[in-house]
Amino acid sequence: MSDASPAMTECELDSAIAELEHQMADLQLHHRDLFAYANAWAERHDAIMRRAPEELREATSARLRRIGIRWGLADGARMTAQFPALRRA
Repeated sequence: MSDASPAMTECELDSAIAELEHQMADLQLHHRDLFAYANAWAERHDAIMRRAPEELREATSARLRRIGIRWGLADGARMTAQFPALRRA
């Protein structure tokens, strides 16, 4: 794949990240081997990062990292309990 791909617009970037998040369950089911699963994730992650506009790279990386954490592909704490948004008086 060439690095000459044009940068995505913010809307295209949002769509690509949403599509990746939607595909995560299928990726996990299709790639039963953890290495293959992680490799498939990395390919998609890198493809999105390659086309992310320079000014959105940091935010894009953070969004992709959160997806990776949720799906067990990146280090980080997962929040598994709900907590109230407002304190009770």
